[in-house]
Amino acid sequence: MTRKARTYTISAVADQYGIHPQTLRLYEREGLLKPSRSEGNTRLYTDPDLERLELILSLTRDLGVNLAGVEIILNMREKMDAMQREFERFFEYLQSHAEEFSHFTEPPPEAGALVPISVTGGQLVGGPGSGYVRNGDTVSVTHQSASTPGTAVTTTVRVGGLPGSSEVPWDIHGSRVVATFTSTTR
Repeated sequence: MTRKARTYTISAVADQYGIHPQTLRLYEREGLLKPSRSEGNTRLYTDPDLERLELILSLTRDLGVNLAGVEIILNMREKMDAMQREFERFFEYLQSHAEEFSHFTEPPPEAGALVPISVTGGQLVGGPGSGYVRNGDTVSVTHQSASTPGTAVTTTVRVGGLPGSSEVPWDIHGSRVVATFTSTTR
């Protein structure tokens, strides 16, 4: 069984709030209030209409806001309420699909993003044992050859699509060089 919403006539609302019925008509003309109409075309105000009227009166009487300002404020409040509802729906969606999202890993950095690199057992060519390289670039690492002591060997690798923290070992000529790439975009 649905209850019929309480409605109030323009004269009852005007008396209740101490304003002239013409003021209510002005608010309607300006689009600030939108009362429903009876079959006889009488304005009928509902409780939500009265709440809106109270806000309008508070803004105009207490804060001195003109009707153009009231319209802007009311529009902003409506947009904020819509955004809040949208956020709540999105949050509910995230909560209901949390299990699915828990399986995602950090995506690899975009091409051209700076990727930290550190090298153990060798040195970046033209740099120290650690630094930043761009994802998609080619990196050269110089290290000592185990098979020929005292001989420096340079190995080249292309940095790309490295998820999370990846260790890239090179076993070249019996020498073990490990470069660690961490995909943190800078």
